[in-house]
Amino acid sequence: MLQALMNLLSLCFRPFGQGSSSNSGTKFQSFVGISKEGKDGLLWYRDIGRYGSGEFSMAVVQANQVLEDQSQIESGPFGTFVGVYDGHGGPEAARFVCDHLFRHFQAETQGVVTSETIQRAFCLTEEGFTNFVSELWSTRPQMATVGSCCLVGVICQQTLFVANLGDSRVVLGKKVGNTGGIAAIQLSTEHNANLEAIRHELEDLHPNDSQIAVLKRGVWKVKGIIQVSRSIGDVYMKHARFNREPIDAKFRLPEPMDMPILSANPTILSHPLHPNDSFLVFASDGLWEQLSNEKVVDIVHSNPRAGSAKRLVKAALQEAARKRETRYSDLQKIDKKVRRHFHDDITVIVLFLNHDLISKGAVQTPPVSIRSALEH
Repeated sequence: MLQALMNLLSLCFRPFGQGSSSNSGTKFQSFVGISKEGKDGLLWYRDIGRYGSGEFSMAVVQANQVLEDQSQIESGPFGTFVGVYDGHGGPEAARFVCDHLFRHFQAETQGVVTSETIQRAFCLTEEGFTNFVSELWSTRPQMATVGSCCLVGVICQQTLFVANLGDSRVVLGKKVGNTGGIAAIQLSTEHNANLEAIRHELEDLHPNDSQIAVLKRGVWKVKGIIQVSRSIGDVYMKHARFNREPIDAKFRLPEPMDMPILSANPTILSHPLHPNDSFLVFASDGLWEQLSNEKVVDIVHSNPRAGSAKRLVKAALQEAARKRETRYSDLQKIDKKVRRHFHDDITVIVLFLNHDLISKGAVQTPPVSIRSALEH
Protein backbone atom coordinates (compact mmCIF):
# COMPACT_ATOMS: atom_id res chain seq x y z
CA MET A 1 0.00 0.00 0.00
CA LEU A 2 2.78 2.44 0.93
CA GLN A 3 4.67 1.72 -2.30
CA ALA A 4 1.52 2.28 -4.33
CA LEU A 5 1.01 5.62 -2.62
CA MET A 6 4.61 6.61 -3.32
CA ASN A 7 4.22 5.66 -6.97
CA LEU A 8 1.11 7.81 -7.19
CA LEU A 9 2.88 10.74 -5.54
CA SER A 10 5.79 10.35 -7.92
CA LEU A 11 3.45 10.43 -10.91
CA CYS A 12 1.41 13.38 -9.69
CA PHE A 13 4.30 15.51 -8.48
CA ARG A 14 6.86 15.20 -11.23
CA PRO A 15 9.67 17.81 -11.17
CA PHE A 16 8.55 21.19 -12.31
CA GLY A 17 9.34 21.91 -15.97
CA GLN A 18 11.47 24.86 -17.02
CA GLY A 19 9.97 27.53 -19.22
CA SER A 20 11.35 28.24 -22.63
CA SER A 21 14.17 30.75 -22.90
CA SER A 22 12.82 34.28 -23.04
CA ASN A 23 13.53 37.79 -21.92
CA SER A 24 9.88 38.60 -21.30
CA GLY A 25 10.16 38.33 -17.50
CA THR A 26 7.75 36.44 -15.28
CA LYS A 27 5.43 33.76 -16.50
CA PHE A 28 3.04 31.52 -14.59
CA GLN A 29 3.93 27.94 -15.40
CA SER A 30 1.34 25.26 -14.70
CA PHE A 31 0.01 21.75 -15.25
CA VAL A 32 -3.54 22.75 -14.31
CA GLY A 33 -6.76 23.81 -15.99
CA ILE A 34 -8.20 26.90 -17.45
CA SER A 35 -8.03 30.27 -15.78
CA LYS A 36 -7.46 33.79 -16.96
CA GLU A 37 -3.89 34.92 -16.72
CA GLY A 38 -2.25 38.01 -18.08
CA LYS A 39 0.25 40.82 -17.77
CA ASP A 40 -0.17 44.53 -17.04
CA GLY A 41 3.22 46.24 -17.14
CA LEU A 42 5.26 44.77 -14.27
CA LEU A 43 2.18 42.95 -12.90
CA TRP A 44 1.50 39.29 -13.74
CA TYR A 45 -1.65 37.54 -12.56
CA ARG A 46 -3.84 34.45 -12.67
CA ASP A 47 -7.34 35.66 -11.87
CA ILE A 48 -8.94 32.38 -10.78
CA GLY A 49 -8.11 28.69 -10.89
CA ARG A 50 -8.92 25.43 -9.13
CA TYR A 51 -6.81 23.47 -6.68
CA GLY A 52 -7.61 20.43 -4.56
CA SER A 53 -9.46 22.23 -1.77
CA GLY A 54 -11.17 25.04 -3.66
CA GLU A 55 -10.20 27.97 -5.86
CA PHE A 56 -7.15 30.24 -5.90
CA SER A 57 -6.04 33.61 -7.22
CA MET A 58 -2.40 34.59 -7.72
CA ALA A 59 -0.48 37.75 -8.65
CA VAL A 60 3.09 39.09 -8.66
CA VAL A 61 4.42 42.59 -9.29
CA GLN A 62 8.10 43.28 -9.85
CA ALA A 63 9.98 46.23 -8.35
CA ASN A 64 13.61 45.07 -8.35
CA GLN A 65 15.87 44.92 -11.40
CA VAL A 66 15.50 41.12 -11.17
CA LEU A 67 12.39 39.69 -9.51
CA GLU A 68 13.46 38.36 -6.10
CA ASP A 69 10.08 36.86 -5.11
CA GLN A 70 9.21 33.28 -6.05
CA SER A 71 6.07 31.28 -5.28
CA GLN A 72 4.31 28.00 -5.98
CA ILE A 73 1.12 25.99 -5.48
CA GLU A 74 1.24 22.19 -5.50
CA SER A 75 -1.89 20.12 -4.99
CA GLY A 76 -2.25 16.33 -5.09
CA PRO A 77 -3.23 13.24 -3.10
CA PHE A 78 -1.81 14.49 0.22
CA GLY A 79 -3.52 17.90 -0.02
CA THR A 80 -2.11 21.29 -0.98
CA PHE A 81 1.30 22.95 -0.57
CA VAL A 82 1.74 26.73 -0.95
CA GLY A 83 5.09 28.53 -0.84
CA VAL A 84 6.00 32.21 -0.92
CA TYR A 85 9.73 32.93 -1.03
CA ASP A 86 10.83 36.56 -0.62
CA GLY A 87 14.46 36.79 -1.69
CA HIS A 88 16.93 39.47 -0.68
CA GLY A 89 20.40 40.32 -1.94
CA GLY A 90 19.47 38.69 -5.24
CA PRO A 91 17.04 36.11 -6.64
CA GLU A 92 19.19 33.00 -6.27
CA ALA A 93 18.16 31.81 -2.80
CA ALA A 94 14.43 32.21 -3.51
CA ARG A 95 14.82 30.32 -6.78
CA PHE A 96 16.76 27.57 -5.01
CA VAL A 97 14.03 27.22 -2.39
CA CYS A 98 11.34 27.09 -5.08
CA ASP A 99 13.31 24.36 -6.88
CA HIS A 100 14.03 22.21 -3.83
CA LEU A 101 11.80 22.73 -0.79
CA PHE A 102 8.68 21.05 -2.14
CA ARG A 103 10.73 18.11 -3.46
CA HIS A 104 12.21 17.60 0.02
CA PHE A 105 8.72 17.92 1.51
CA GLN A 106 7.46 15.17 -0.83
CA ALA A 107 10.31 12.86 0.09
CA GLU A 108 9.97 13.46 3.83
CA THR A 109 6.18 13.22 4.20
CA GLN A 110 5.62 9.90 2.39
CA GLY A 111 1.90 10.59 2.60
CA VAL A 112 1.94 11.70 6.27
CA VAL A 113 2.28 15.44 6.94
CA THR A 114 3.57 16.52 10.36
CA SER A 115 5.41 19.51 11.78
CA GLU A 116 8.52 17.35 11.94
CA THR A 117 8.44 16.41 8.26
CA ILE A 118 7.97 20.05 7.28
CA GLN A 119 10.85 21.12 9.52
CA ARG A 120 13.05 18.42 8.01
CA ALA A 121 12.29 19.73 4.51
CA PHE A 122 13.40 23.21 5.59
CA CYS A 123 16.59 21.77 7.10
CA LEU A 124 17.47 19.85 3.94
CA THR A 125 16.85 22.93 1.80
CA GLU A 126 19.14 25.02 4.01
CA GLU A 127 21.84 22.35 3.88
CA GLY A 128 21.53 22.17 0.12
CA PHE A 129 21.87 25.90 -0.33
CA THR A 130 24.88 26.04 2.01
CA ASN A 131 26.55 23.34 -0.10
CA PHE A 132 25.64 25.31 -3.23
CA VAL A 133 27.38 28.39 -1.82
CA SER A 134 30.44 26.31 -0.91
CA GLU A 135 30.71 25.03 -4.47
CA LEU A 136 30.57 28.57 -5.86
CA TRP A 137 32.78 30.23 -3.23
CA SER A 138 35.84 30.58 -5.47
CA THR A 139 33.91 32.02 -8.43
CA ARG A 140 30.79 33.69 -6.95
CA PRO A 141 31.49 34.45 -3.28
CA GLN A 142 28.67 37.00 -3.20
CA MET A 143 26.25 34.05 -3.11
CA ALA A 144 27.08 33.84 0.60
CA THR A 145 25.16 37.11 1.11
CA VAL A 146 21.98 36.03 -0.72
CA GLY A 147 19.01 34.79 1.28
CA SER A 148 15.26 34.27 1.27
CA CYS A 149 12.34 34.48 3.63
CA CYS A 150 10.23 31.35 3.36
CA LEU A 151 6.50 30.97 4.06
CA VAL A 152 4.83 27.58 3.56
CA GLY A 153 1.26 26.47 4.05
CA VAL A 154 0.13 22.85 3.83
CA ILE A 155 -3.52 21.75 3.84
CA CYS A 156 -3.73 18.08 4.75
CA GLN A 157 -7.01 16.39 5.69
CA GLN A 158 -8.75 19.12 7.72
CA THR A 159 -5.62 20.76 9.11
CA LEU A 160 -3.57 23.71 7.92
CA PHE A 161 0.14 23.69 8.76
CA VAL A 162 1.99 27.02 8.53
CA ALA A 163 5.79 27.24 8.59
CA ASN A 164 7.64 30.55 8.36
CA LEU A 165 11.11 32.06 8.25
CA GLY A 166 11.32 35.84 7.96
CA ASP A 167 8.52 38.35 7.50
CA SER A 168 6.16 37.03 4.85
CA ARG A 169 2.69 36.47 6.28
CA VAL A 170 -0.49 34.41 5.97
CA VAL A 171 -3.80 35.80 7.18
CA LEU A 172 -7.06 33.89 7.54
CA GLY A 173 -10.39 35.42 6.58
CA LYS A 174 -12.89 33.95 9.05
CA LYS A 175 -16.66 34.44 8.91
CA VAL A 176 -18.11 35.96 12.08
CA GLY A 177 -21.25 34.03 13.05
CA ASN A 178 -24.22 34.81 10.83
CA THR A 179 -23.51 38.52 10.66
CA GLY A 180 -21.96 38.49 7.22
CA GLY A 181 -18.85 40.01 8.75
CA ILE A 182 -15.29 38.75 8.39
CA ALA A 183 -12.38 38.69 10.84
CA ALA A 184 -8.68 38.83 9.94
CA ILE A 185 -6.55 36.34 11.87
CA GLN A 186 -2.79 36.22 11.34
CA LEU A 187 -1.55 32.63 11.42
CA SER A 188 2.18 33.10 10.86
CA THR A 189 4.91 34.20 13.25
CA GLU A 190 7.31 36.79 11.80
CA HIS A 191 11.03 37.18 12.45
CA ASN A 192 11.85 40.84 11.87
CA ALA A 193 14.11 42.81 14.20
CA ASN A 194 11.63 45.70 14.14
CA LEU A 195 9.42 43.53 16.36
CA GLU A 196 10.30 43.89 20.04
CA ALA A 197 9.71 40.19 20.70
CA ILE A 198 12.28 39.26 18.06
CA ARG A 199 14.85 41.64 19.54
CA HIS A 200 14.31 40.02 22.94
CA GLU A 201 14.70 36.60 21.34
CA LEU A 202 18.00 37.67 19.75
CA GLU A 203 19.24 39.10 23.04
CA ASP A 204 18.38 35.87 24.87
CA LEU A 205 20.25 33.82 22.27
CA HIS A 206 23.26 36.16 22.28
CA PRO A 207 23.47 37.50 25.86
CA ASN A 208 27.09 38.66 25.50
CA ASP A 209 26.53 40.63 22.28
CA SER A 210 25.32 44.17 22.96
CA GLN A 211 25.22 44.86 19.22
CA ILE A 212 23.02 41.91 18.22
CA ALA A 213 20.20 44.33 17.29
CA VAL A 214 21.12 47.82 16.15
CA LEU A 215 18.87 50.78 15.31
CA LYS A 216 20.00 52.34 12.04
CA ARG A 217 18.10 55.25 10.47
CA GLY A 218 14.93 54.30 12.32
CA VAL A 219 15.10 50.59 11.40
CA TRP A 220 16.19 47.76 13.70
CA LYS A 221 18.62 45.33 12.07
CA VAL A 222 20.45 42.20 13.19
CA LYS A 223 24.11 43.26 13.66
CA GLY A 224 23.08 46.46 11.89
CA ILE A 225 22.98 44.56 8.59
CA ILE A 226 19.79 42.55 7.99
CA GLN A 227 16.22 42.93 9.22
CA VAL A 228 15.15 39.28 9.47
CA SER A 229 16.52 36.91 12.09
CA ARG A 230 15.58 33.69 10.27
CA SER A 231 15.99 32.77 6.61
CA ILE A 232 17.20 30.25 4.10
CA GLY A 233 20.69 31.28 2.98
CA ASP A 234 22.48 34.38 4.30
CA VAL A 235 25.23 31.92 5.17
CA TYR A 236 27.68 34.75 5.91
CA MET A 237 25.67 35.24 9.12
CA LYS A 238 25.62 31.54 9.97
CA HIS A 239 29.08 30.16 9.21
CA ALA A 240 32.35 31.93 10.05
CA ARG A 241 34.06 30.48 6.99
CA PHE A 242 31.88 32.66 4.76
CA ASN A 243 32.18 35.85 6.81
CA ARG A 244 35.48 37.00 5.33
CA GLU A 245 37.00 38.34 2.18
CA PRO A 246 36.18 38.41 -0.67
CA ILE A 247 32.56 39.22 0.32
CA ASP A 248 31.81 42.93 0.54
CA ALA A 249 33.10 44.66 3.66
CA LYS A 250 29.58 45.77 4.67
CA PHE A 251 28.69 42.12 5.37
CA ARG A 252 31.81 41.22 7.34
CA LEU A 253 31.60 41.22 11.11
CA PRO A 254 34.49 42.85 13.01
CA GLU A 255 34.46 40.24 15.79
CA PRO A 256 34.78 36.44 15.51
CA MET A 257 31.54 34.50 14.96
CA ASP A 258 31.41 31.82 17.64
CA MET A 259 27.82 30.78 16.88
CA PRO A 260 25.32 31.40 14.05
CA ILE A 261 23.73 34.86 14.12
CA LEU A 262 20.71 33.88 12.01
CA SER A 263 18.63 30.70 12.08
CA ALA A 264 16.93 28.54 9.44
CA ASN A 265 14.61 26.91 12.00
CA PRO A 266 11.01 27.75 11.03
CA THR A 267 8.18 28.59 13.37
CA ILE A 268 5.49 26.00 12.68
CA LEU A 269 1.87 25.90 13.83
CA SER A 270 -1.14 23.76 12.99
CA HIS A 271 -4.66 25.12 12.65
CA PRO A 272 -7.73 22.84 12.46
CA LEU A 273 -9.87 24.16 9.61
CA HIS A 274 -13.47 25.02 10.49
CA PRO A 275 -16.46 25.69 8.20
CA ASN A 276 -16.33 29.42 8.94
CA ASP A 277 -12.70 29.63 7.75
CA SER A 278 -13.35 31.28 4.40
CA PHE A 279 -10.00 32.02 2.72
CA LEU A 280 -6.25 32.39 3.25
CA VAL A 281 -4.02 35.19 1.97
CA PHE A 282 -0.34 34.28 1.63
CA ALA A 283 1.89 37.22 0.69
CA SER A 284 5.44 38.51 0.80
CA ASP A 285 6.31 41.47 3.00
CA GLY A 286 5.83 43.85 0.07
CA LEU A 287 2.05 43.60 0.50
CA TRP A 288 1.99 43.94 4.29
CA GLU A 289 4.23 47.02 4.15
CA GLN A 290 1.33 48.78 2.43
CA LEU A 291 -1.88 47.17 3.70
CA SER A 292 -3.11 45.99 7.11
CA ASN A 293 -4.40 42.48 7.73
CA GLU A 294 -7.92 43.86 8.13
CA LYS A 295 -7.79 45.85 4.90
CA VAL A 296 -6.54 42.85 2.94
CA VAL A 297 -9.27 40.56 4.27
CA ASP A 298 -11.95 43.19 3.66
CA ILE A 299 -10.88 43.64 0.01
CA VAL A 300 -11.06 39.89 -0.64
CA HIS A 301 -14.36 39.47 1.21
CA SER A 302 -16.09 42.45 -0.43
CA ASN A 303 -15.30 41.59 -4.05
CA PRO A 304 -15.70 38.68 -6.49
CA ARG A 305 -13.21 35.85 -6.10
CA ALA A 306 -11.85 36.22 -9.61
CA GLY A 307 -8.96 38.71 -9.62
CA SER A 308 -8.61 38.79 -5.82
CA ALA A 309 -4.80 38.62 -5.81
CA LYS A 310 -4.47 41.21 -8.58
CA ARG A 311 -6.90 43.47 -6.71
CA LEU A 312 -4.76 43.25 -3.57
CA VAL A 313 -1.56 44.04 -5.47
CA LYS A 314 -3.18 47.07 -7.11
CA ALA A 315 -4.47 48.29 -3.73
CA ALA A 316 -0.93 48.01 -2.34
CA LEU A 317 0.48 49.93 -5.32
CA GLN A 318 -2.12 52.66 -4.90
CA GLU A 319 -1.12 52.99 -1.24
CA ALA A 320 2.58 53.08 -2.15
CA ALA A 321 1.87 55.84 -4.66
CA ARG A 322 -0.17 57.78 -2.10
CA LYS A 323 2.67 57.64 0.43
CA ARG A 324 5.02 59.17 -2.13
CA GLU A 325 2.44 61.76 -3.13
CA THR A 326 2.20 60.53 -6.69
CA ARG A 327 -0.58 59.02 -8.77
CA TYR A 328 -1.04 55.31 -9.38
CA SER A 329 -1.03 55.95 -13.13
CA ASP A 330 2.36 57.65 -12.81
CA LEU A 331 3.73 54.83 -10.64
CA GLN A 332 2.84 52.35 -13.39
CA LYS A 333 5.16 54.20 -15.77
CA ILE A 334 8.18 53.80 -13.48
CA ASP A 335 10.45 50.96 -14.55
CA LYS A 336 11.77 48.10 -12.43
CA LYS A 337 14.77 48.89 -10.21
CA VAL A 338 13.66 52.53 -9.92
CA ARG A 339 10.27 51.19 -8.80
CA ARG A 340 12.01 49.70 -5.75
CA HIS A 341 12.18 53.21 -4.25
CA PHE A 342 8.36 53.09 -4.06
CA HIS A 343 7.63 49.47 -3.14
CA ASP A 344 9.16 45.99 -2.96
CA ASP A 345 8.38 42.97 -5.14
CA ILE A 346 4.93 41.74 -4.09
CA THR A 347 3.59 38.19 -4.30
CA VAL A 348 0.02 37.31 -3.32
CA ILE A 349 -1.73 33.92 -3.30
CA VAL A 350 -5.36 33.71 -2.14
CA LEU A 351 -6.77 30.26 -1.38
CA PHE A 352 -10.55 29.99 -1.09
CA LEU A 353 -11.52 27.03 1.09
CA ASN A 354 -14.17 24.55 -0.06
CA HIS A 355 -15.00 22.61 3.09
CA ASP A 356 -17.00 19.97 1.23
CA LEU A 357 -13.77 19.04 -0.58
CA ILE A 358 -11.62 19.41 2.54
CA SER A 359 -13.89 17.14 4.61
CA LYS A 360 -13.50 14.33 2.07
CA GLY A 361 -9.83 14.15 3.00
CA ALA A 362 -8.72 13.16 -0.50
CA VAL A 363 -8.31 15.42 -3.49
CA GLN A 364 -10.76 14.60 -6.26
CA THR A 365 -9.47 17.03 -8.90
CA PRO A 366 -6.40 16.55 -11.12
CA PRO A 367 -3.01 17.42 -9.59
CA VAL A 368 -1.96 21.07 -9.71
CA SER A 369 1.56 22.43 -10.08
CA ILE A 370 1.94 26.18 -10.52
CA ARG A 371 4.99 28.34 -10.18
CA SER A 372 5.55 32.03 -10.79
CA ALA A 373 9.17 32.30 -11.88
CA LEU A 374 11.51 34.63 -13.68
CA GLU A 375 12.50 33.12 -16.97
CA HIS A 376 16.16 32.76 -17.78
